[in-house]
Amino acid sequence: MPKTPQARESSYISQSEVPTRRSGSTAMATTPGPLPPARPPPARPPPPFPLSLSTPPTVRQESCARRRSCHCRPDSAAASVDPMNAQNVTVIGLGQMGTALADAFLAAGHRTTVWNRTPGKADALVARGASRAASVEEAVAASELVVVCVLDHPAVRALLAPVAGRLRGRVLVNLTSGSPEQARAEAAWAAGHGIGYLDGAVMTTPPGVGDSANMILYAGSPELLAAHRATLAVLGDPVDLGPDAGLASLYDAGLLGLMWSVFGGWLHATALAGADDVPAREFTAVATRWLRTVSWFMTGYAEQIDAGEYPGADATIDVQVAAIGHLLHAGEARGIDGRLPELHLDLMRAAVEAGHGGDSYARIIEAFRK
Repeated sequence: MPKTPQARESSYISQSEVPTRRSGSTAMATTPGPLPPARPPPARPPPPFPLSLSTPPTVRQESCARRRSCHCRPDSAAASVDPMNAQNVTVIGLGQMGTALADAFLAAGHRTTVWNRTPGKADALVARGASRAASVEEAVAASELVVVCVLDHPAVRALLAPVAGRLRGRVLVNLTSGSPEQARAEAAWAAGHGIGYLDGAVMTTPPGVGDSANMILYAGSPELLAAHRATLAVLGDPVDLGPDAGLASLYDAGLLGLMWSVFGGWLHATALAGADDVPAREFTAVATRWLRTVSWFMTGYAEQIDAGEYPGADATIDVQVAAIGHLLHAGEARGIDGRLPELHLDLMRAAVEAGHGGDSYARIIEAFRK
């Protein structure tokens, strides 16, 4: 197909050889050859998502004046608890996330005590039935289950160290963002004071708290999580990562990195399609369906990574090196920034040059481990 007038000469060649950049006076083909398949068709359709992802609970559409858009929130009848099973819960820290956590406990019918350094931040919650604690000590004394969500781990320690005696025998759920090392240090501190400890990561933004389709990751004592699962489930689906208190923070960091990578790839692809007047909404409808297939491949690649073997039965790296050349050519022709796919190409080329061109894409993990 002839190039459009605005198209620039591509720096990549067809799939017949590993593409290399233009260097000196060496001429490269200006148009890639036929696009090879990035993968053969799956032998069977991708399996459905796990039940927890594919069958969300009954929800109602809620429009809130405090938010810019509607969000699916659990139906109030489904989220509420029997008054006989209502628990005393304390929430310390009423930023956007802490307020959402307290609001979810209240909506479910739990007796909720709140504290914030700025007392006025509790006003709306108190108007909906929360009890305002005058001090951290009073807040801790009010409940067996104490949830803290503040700026960082040093702030957690500064608030709770003076009331460690009051916390003895209670369960502390720390939903403050931090590093795995900080979480493990807090767990050790809590154990030294006879405090039950769970470290957690909220895998949604404040408007998503209270929707069981969203995950809340927990690490620490599985027995404590089991004992309080019903109460914590009103915040989101509790995912038990096991006894290592650092794993919730570790997963949180990794999953956020995955999110940013997906966002970056989606934005690059949407810009590419948009250059030919494809609306973002139309492209995204196809892209989200494609991500289901991508997740299927990730599941298979995870098995290869754990085994340390990377058979290229679905699609080899050298074939994908050729395919990404077409992406770069299309981007160059439309004036789209190519830094993101160029990074992928650099990683693929390194694997090919190391003799792993016949392996699956999962082999690229070795580049990140160095």
